[in-house]
Amino acid sequence: MYVMILNLAHATATDIRVSGGKGSSLAKLSQAGLPVPPAVIIPTTAFEQFLKNSHLDRKIATILEHVNYEDMRDIEQSARSIQSLLADTPTPEVFQKEVHTSFATLRSSTVAVRSSATAEDAATTSWAGELETFLNIGTDALIDSIVQCWASLYSPRALLYRHTNNLDHIQISVAVVLQTMVESEVSGVCFTVHPVTNDSNQMIIEAGFGLGEAVVGGLITPDLYIIEKSSRRIIEKTINTQTLMVERSVEGTAEVSVPDERQTLQKLSDEQIVTLARICGNIEHLYQTPQDIEWTWARNQYYILQSRPITTL
Repeated sequence: MYVMILNLAHATATDIRVSGGKGSSLAKLSQAGLPVPPAVIIPTTAFEQFLKNSHLDRKIATILEHVNYEDMRDIEQSARSIQSLLADTPTPEVFQKEVHTSFATLRSSTVAVRSSATAEDAATTSWAGELETFLNIGTDALIDSIVQCWASLYSPRALLYRHTNNLDHIQISVAVVLQTMVESEVSGVCFTVHPVTNDSNQMIIEAGFGLGEAVVGGLITPDLYIIEKSSRRIIEKTINTQTLMVERSVEGTAEVSVPDERQTLQKLSDEQIVTLARICGNIEHLYQTPQDIEWTWARNQYYILQSRPITTL
């Protein structure tokens, strides 16, 4: 099972059919010169070859044909059956060797292992939160995390999401992104159009100490900054107290206490806010559509972890 694992500069890495929504977006950002952590993409062909060579494709298709979407217990049972098939089928040694060789090129002790589905991050649908991401993964857990990303395409939530959004008839595949972990000091999200008022001249930035999982997972109430896009002027700031944050740990990630003297601080300086607004404005210009952007501040610079269309406008 030979597959060519791609770096972000590869010509086909921006193809959503090859890299999935998340992977293709990261490749496009990187090729446009935007600050993206080093990453490699295990393309959809790896997943498809694995299913075909192990004869799981037919077994999975048979299970999916008989799912009763009116019965949540049947959805859950079908998902368990498919995910068990994937978990119990070993990946070929040649594939494992290719993965570890590509991992070594990142020159990082750990990576974020992110699912990237081909039907993901479209203009009208987003699989955000439906598929798996694993943080701070080293060599020992690398292959297992990749298989779990593949398997998350068949989680109960993913099956129901696909059915609810009439995606049953679409051949959906999944790539996996191995993205270098950075020591995040502050992380968060940016909406390049106000997601509540739909004001296209206002940008919203949410920021919290530590990894962005505390923000996107709703563990904290982040700082909120509103920026006028035409002038890049900060027009409103809400500074919220933060008592816990998510950091890297031996087990992956862990919730830790924010030191007392930092809990009430503004998470980003005004200068940092304006700089981030400029970067996010450039990303919106690149895609020519409003974006939902995950970012992090580490080692005195910003890194863009993900960008996808805002689907709720």
